[in-house]
Amino acid sequence: MQRLLALIPVALLGACAVSPTPQYDMRFGEAVNQAKQQMTANPNPAPVQAAIGMDGKAAAEAHGRYQDSFKAPPPVVNVINIGGSVGGGN
Repeated sequence: MQRLLALIPVALLGACAVSPTPQYDMRFGEAVNQAKQQMTANPNPAPVQAAIGMDGKAAAEAHGRYQDSFKAPPPVVNVINIGGSVGGGN
């Protein structure tokens, strides 16, 4: 009787070893991987692309202002008229 009781857990675990959905298990995670690939804008960009339509000095100044915009937070805008009308009308 003890042998029979000892074999029951082994038999139950063996039944769980076979997947009821082998076709789904083979492709598990494909949807996530496909979505990540589709969200990648340009996985193989060109090494260097010229800024078409801008001269070098303008492009350098624009790049400098862009880099400086990350050094300090934008200025705080004071809102005076909260919930009121602009023209004073009804």
